[in-house]
Amino acid sequence: MELLVKISEMASRSTNILSRASRIRQKLQSALEASSLEIEDVSYQHAGHAAVKGDANETHFNIKLVSPKFDGQSLVKRHRMVYDLLADELKTGLHAVSIVAKTPQESGMSKS
Repeated sequence: MELLVKISEMASRSTNILSRASRIRQKLQSALEASSLEIEDVSYQHAGHAAVKGDANETHFNIKLVSPKFDGQSLVKRHRMVYDLLADELKTGLHAVSIVAKTPQESGMSKS
């Protein structure tokens, strides 16, 4: 019985082999076709806060991204798009993200 529990625990951990930062990168890159994406783990700045339990890591991130999918979208809508993509992460330990979301034109990356 104990062996089955260990195998089950190992299997559940193997689905999360990628770091949270890597999973965030994959989700945002594929869904938003980001031309620029910077993800900075700033969890160390929040160590000891009440919401950060134990030695939890990868709980706080700064995200800067440029996407053509933000064209015509308000800042609130852009943030909602990012939060919707990160919903699973927010349910499993991600505590906070700081988001800078720009269009290619706003970032100076447009080809025009």
